[in-house]
Amino acid sequence: CFQLYGYCYQDSNDIPDTLTTITELGSPLEMIQLLQTSWEDRFRICLSLVRLLHYLAHSPLGSVTLLDFRPRQFVVVDGELKVTDLDDASIEESSCTSNSDCFMEFPARNFTLPCSVEGRCQSMNEKRNLYNAYRFFFTYLLPHSAPASLRPLLDKIVNATGNHNKHGNAKYLLFYPSPSVNSEFTQKCVKSANTQYRRVPEAFIPDENYRCWPSYHHKGCLLSVFDVNEAIEICDSYSQCKAFVLTNQTTWTGRQLVFFKMASNHIVPDPDKITYVKVTD
Repeated sequence: CFQLYGYCYQDSNDIPDTLTTITELGSPLEMIQLLQTSWEDRFRICLSLVRLLHYLAHSPLGSVTLLDFRPRQFVVVDGELKVTDLDDASIEESSCTSNSDCFMEFPARNFTLPCSVEGRCQSMNEKRNLYNAYRFFFTYLLPHSAPASLRPLLDKIVNATGNHNKHGNAKYLLFYPSPSVNSEFTQKCVKSANTQYRRVPEAFIPDENYRCWPSYHHKGCLLSVFDVNEAIEICDSYSQCKAFVLTNQTTWTGRQLVFFKMASNHIVPDPDKITYVKVTD
């Protein structure tokens, strides 16, 4: 949730019992903009959402559901998703006398949960949060342009939240699929291509940019890679790519950021970078 830095309680002539809070600043969540970012960044947002779902399901107050679970209730802070509006949060689990009382209705599908011996619908708050996370976030952000090697695992994650199967709970999402996806994506290995590249240490190509998608730089092609072999594979896949530059910057998963260039006519010294130039016949 949002970081609370302070609050002030005072009586006002116009509004009694006034409470003013000071919280961290976040960016409004724009789904269209998110779909234009790298899959790695979108996965980070989904992972932070999974952590939030797990906390809501096991909060000190009990299982909490967000009755107004929509993108406008969230913001992005340093790449992490945080909820800002808790006005519609509830800790009340629905009472029941039979399973038919535990009916959840959504626009696309409906679910019926078991009625416990205590007369409460089992995990209804958690299940409601999970399905809303599926229909508003996971179904858009996870599969779109995901690495091919991770798609079977991502399908399991999406199905677990969308179908309410036996793995449809926040603990499963937090402790099994999410670290597995993170590990596989970070440690991805690719075979070296046959193309030859000349290594130029402590060098950078300041110009010769071209745009690619998705990119961490809006005026150039800046992507994350596991190693040089993956950078070679990416460069070989773009007809305009004639060189690439390894930076000393990494993403949140530890993958290295690489600039891909359309020429190498102008190379300048830079102690923090290594340039690879494609060797032509």
